[in-house]
Amino acid sequence: MGRGRAWIVGAAVALLAGCSAGGDEPVVDEDDLTSLTARQRLLSFEGVVYVDKGASNTKILEAAHKQTQTAFGALLAQDVAARSREMQNVDPASFKKREVVVVDPNVASDAGKPMLEVKYTYNDEAVIPIALARHTNLSLALLARGSQHMIDTVVAACTKNDKEARDEARDGLLWYSFNPAKASCRAAIDKEQRVIDADTSKLTDKRAMVAKSRVERTFLPTAMRLARAATATNATYPEYDKLFSGGVEPGVLTIALVNGRLAHDRTEANKDDGYYEWMDALGVVFETHPEFKLTKIEPAVDVSTVTVEGKRLENLGFKDFIQWKVYGTGFPAGLSAAGKNELQAKIANKLDGKWVTFEKKVKVAIGDAAPNDFTLRLFTMFGADENPEPHRLAVRKADVVIYNGHSYIGYGPLDPDNFRPSSFPGSYQLFWFDSCVSYNYYEKDFFTLKQGGSKTLDIITNGLEAPEYKSGEANGKFIAKFLDGSMPSYQTLLALARDTDSLRVVDGEIDNQYHPSRVKVRLSAP
Repeated sequence: MGRGRAWIVGAAVALLAGCSAGGDEPVVDEDDLTSLTARQRLLSFEGVVYVDKGASNTKILEAAHKQTQTAFGALLAQDVAARSREMQNVDPASFKKREVVVVDPNVASDAGKPMLEVKYTYNDEAVIPIALARHTNLSLALLARGSQHMIDTVVAACTKNDKEARDEARDGLLWYSFNPAKASCRAAIDKEQRVIDADTSKLTDKRAMVAKSRVERTFLPTAMRLARAATATNATYPEYDKLFSGGVEPGVLTIALVNGRLAHDRTEANKDDGYYEWMDALGVVFETHPEFKLTKIEPAVDVSTVTVEGKRLENLGFKDFIQWKVYGTGFPAGLSAAGKNELQAKIANKLDGKWVTFEKKVKVAIGDAAPNDFTLRLFTMFGADENPEPHRLAVRKADVVIYNGHSYIGYGPLDPDNFRPSSFPGSYQLFWFDSCVSYNYYEKDFFTLKQGGSKTLDIITNGLEAPEYKSGEANGKFIAKFLDGSMPSYQTLLALARDTDSLRVVDGEIDNQYHPSRVKVRLSAP
C-alpha cells in the first residue's frame, strides 16, 4: 500500500555518488529536472473568494489558501503533484477586487449583503506522469466555502467514501482525498452549477449583484493549465568529486540511512514492516560490498549474544539478522518456530532506535591526484517516528541522507519547520525523500533552508505516494551502486529503484559542475 495520508511514509533523503570513469553520457546544460517517469510543467489556475467588504489582504489570503489547498487532492487524484507545500503559493499581486452585493433572488425584496469578490491566479511548478505529457490542461474543481457545511455530501460523491476518507474528513483532511474527476462528483458539480446559473439569471443588476448560491457554493470548477517546462532526458550527475573529497568530515563519505516505523500503530520492531525494509536495504548493500564492518552501535548494546529456549547463541552478526528476517533461513539448529520468532524479536528490540555504523576502507583518486586513504561510512538506524532528532542528526553528520518512513502529510519529523539554516553543514549534500508526495512537502523548503540552495544541495522526491513494498530494496540498490566505483548518472540510479518510482524526480542538479568526461573519480582497494 502507499505511504500516504495522515500517517504517511516519509522517505528520505538519499543519495548517489559513484566514482570512476564514465563519460559516455552527454552533458546537460538546460535548466531542467531529471526523472524517468515524470515531466515538469508550469501549473496555473484561477480561483475566486468572497470576503467581508474592506477585508485585508491577510484575510483574503487566508480564504484563498483554504481554497487552493483543495487543489492538492484534485491534482493528486490525476497523478499530478504541485511543488509548493499544500498549494499555498498565492501572490496578492494577482488579486482582482470588486465590491458586490450578495443577493438571494429567491427571497422577495432581499436587500443583500455588501461583500468583496476577489479573483486570484495561482502559479506553481508541478510534475505530471508521462501519460499526461501531451495534455495542456485538466478540467477539475476546488472546494469552495460552502463545502464546510456539506462534508458528508462531498465525501460520498467526491472521495473513495471508504473508512480512510471518512476519517480524513473528520480530521480536517478532506482536501487530501478530494477527487472532482469522479463521475458522481462531476454530477454534483453540474447540478450545483445549474442552480447557480438559474439564480444568476434572476438578478436585476448582474454587474453589481452576485447570487447567494454562487458565494455559498460547494464546488468551484476550474481549468488547471499545464504549460511546458524542460525536463532532462540526457544524463545528469551528482557532484561526485565533492562527495569523494570528504564533505562533512575530511577523508570520509557518510551515508545516513534512516528507516521509520511503517505500522500505523506503534508495534514492536520485529512486527513492523519498516524493520524488514531496513534489513532488506542492508542486505542488498552488503551483498555487493561485503567489506563493510560493524564499528559501533550507539547507545552501546551487545547484539552478538542472545539466549533463546535456554540456549546461549554467540558470534551473531548482521548477516545472520538479514538472513533470518529477509529470507527466513540460516537459523541456529534446534530452534522451534517459537524460538526463531523469539530470537528475531530479541535482536530487533536491541537494535530498535540505535544508531549503527558500518565502515569500508578504500582509496580514492580525483583527477590527476595520487590515491588517498578514504572511509565509506554507513550511519543507519531503524525506529524513527515523529521525533525530529534522528533526522537533525543525519542531516548534520551525513553527506548523503536516505529516509524511509512516514511523512505525516509533511508535518512529521522532516517538517522543514524543525530545521534551521544552522542545521546543515556548509558542504554539498544529497537528500532523497522517498515518501508520500514528498515533492510537495519538502522539495521547495529545504532548498530555502540550505545555505547555497541548489548549488549545495540535490533533492530526490516523488510526486505521488511511494509504496512500502520493495522500498528497502530500492534504497539498498541506490547505495550499492553509488559505492561500486562506476559513477552512475542520476538516470541510472533512478532506474535501479523503478519498482517504487512514483513520479520520482531529481532537483538541484542543474547547478552541478561534475561530469565524468571532465573529472575522473577512481575508487580502489586500500
